[in-house]
Amino acid sequence: MPTHGELHVEVFLDSVFGENAYLVWTGRDAWVFDPSFPPQTERILAALRARDLTLHGILITHGHADHIAGVGPIRNACPQAAIYAPQGELNMLIDAHANLSAQFGVPIVAPAADHPAAPGDTLRLGGLSLRALDVSGHSPGGLAYYCPAAGVVFTGDSLIPGSIGRTDFPGGSLARLLANIRDHLLTLPGETVVYSGHGPPSTIATERAENPFLNGEYEE
Repeated sequence: MPTHGELHVEVFLDSVFGENAYLVWTGRDAWVFDPSFPPQTERILAALRARDLTLHGILITHGHADHIAGVGPIRNACPQAAIYAPQGELNMLIDAHANLSAQFGVPIVAPAADHPAAPGDTLRLGGLSLRALDVSGHSPGGLAYYCPAAGVVFTGDSLIPGSIGRTDFPGGSLARLLANIRDHLLTLPGETVVYSGHGPPSTIATERAENPFLNGEYEE
């Protein structure tokens, strides 16, 4: 299990869409990022109990269904946990058409966000802080969450190891996504560990050098 100074990260893979949810904690204080479909949610809750952690927040990088399907079950089990979602995508939590699940015949909704998050916002967990970064383009208002002290960034489906998120969904823009990745992610220190919505961990240096969408091999 990865440890980055005071920050511990446990990855939970969703078996339906291959989506990564993350349980992140320092001391006994925890956050969950992008919980998806069962049984992923049950495994996250079991880990919280086994580690005797208190969940303070459910953080959403973007509002597509596979990143919000577990918000309701986890909130029901941990009612003290506040829900943070991108300011530009608040409707996607509560509208199955907006989060694309209705189109697939499995309408998914989540509880409304308690706290809209916008680029530049700072969220705190114990003695650590996360900064919200604009990575919209895969979705209308997607955010990444960067922890400078731990040297990690949670990118959702914006930057994926060796690739980038799709931009053919409603509200997507290839030009905006590439610009945001270059301006807000590739400018982070090279050793920053990238925890993406899909795939294994990577680093900013690796993505700068090897990601064909970002190193000059791909032409817009």
